[in-house]
Amino acid sequence: MKLETLLRESEDSILDEAFSDLQRSHVHHYEKAGETFTRERLTTLFDLVATAIRTRSLADLSTYADRIATERFDAGFDISEVQMAFNSLEEAMWRRVVAAEPPSELAQAIGLLSTVLGFGKDTVARKYVSLASEKHVPSLDLKALFAGTEPSAGTANDST
Repeated sequence: MKLETLLRESEDSILDEAFSDLQRSHVHHYEKAGETFTRERLTTLFDLVATAIRTRSLADLSTYADRIATERFDAGFDISEVQMAFNSLEEAMWRRVVAAEPPSELAQAIGLLSTVLGFGKDTVARKYVSLASEKHVPSLDLKALFAGTEPSAGTANDST
């Protein structure tokens, strides 16, 4: 069975599972935004993933991921909250694919799904880092990543 067909046939159960998983994780901003908001966002992401798999094009997902990264960043969402939404959908999709695909087609199906969702998560993360570098965000303190990369005074040329 084609991967997109499998996903579309399981769409309702995948979205229900992803939403339930996100709720169990108690992701603050999604809880605060409510069920309608969260389900709409998961549905949009699902549609973009399924379309990217069918068309073999990441352009629409790229545009969306970049936009939601900016929107969620500006709304005060932590990057982990946005990544949790992607992860909850990915896990629900994986479960359906693993249960339904024959072993001979499983590697390709998982590869496609992982590529598309990995690209989306990477796009969101890169945009968050870009935005965070312009504004201090405690969960993305980039200075801490680079501490100690410059030689200390007096140690660089001690042997001369």
